[in-house]
Amino acid sequence: MSEDRQGDLPGFSEAPHFHGHRERLRARFRDVGADALADYEMLELVLFRAIPRRDVKPIAKALLKRFGSFADVIAAPAARLAEIEGVSDGVVTELKLVHAAAVRMGRTKIAQKQVLSSWTSVLDYCRAAMAFAEREQFRVLYLDKKNALIADEVQGEGTVDHTPVYPREVVKRALELSATALILVHNHPSGDPTPSRADILMTQQIVEIAKPLGISIHDHIIVGREGHASFRGLKLIT
Repeated sequence: MSEDRQGDLPGFSEAPHFHGHRERLRARFRDVGADALADYEMLELVLFRAIPRRDVKPIAKALLKRFGSFADVIAAPAARLAEIEGVSDGVVTELKLVHAAAVRMGRTKIAQKQVLSSWTSVLDYCRAAMAFAEREQFRVLYLDKKNALIADEVQGEGTVDHTPVYPREVVKRALELSATALILVHNHPSGDPTPSRADILMTQQIVEIAKPLGISIHDHIIVGREGHASFRGLKLIT
């Protein structure tokens, strides 16, 4: 007997309209994949797990209205996510789990290859890990002589527009790890990845300290919501 027919008979309550929607959306995801779904639909699929008996489309759209995109939502701080009506601790956990999975997958891709031969994977990982953070972070990818990843470490976290970086400490850590090359990465929470004068000076200092010790700086990448900037691409590192 169909759902619609059951709702017309005594003893049967009509199923909420969103029950059929959930299965149809899951079926679309299985049949055509994520690229065919809008951001709010992808968020709905995540929210289904945490909110089993409620129409989640309004919550998905409220999250996008506040944060901007699917990537922005899953990367948003837990405290800000919780400000949205209907977002429980369970919802926050599901969203942060998706973000953590994306970051871990990105790290795995670059850990298994020579970093310079998989540059797109490096950029994708850096954007997933840092581009949507609300505070500046400074990260260093330490590489061996074959340009394989030795370590991926966040050296510091600061304010919305500044992170303290100590060039000698960066190079000291490279020596401890026997790294022969570095990729510097930091984010601009403003969204604009254009290097500042302070960014350029700090990078020059690290290059000058590292070079006599046989340590190369392959690049300094700045990531933001609006894209990324490469110091080597801009000829700020030669």
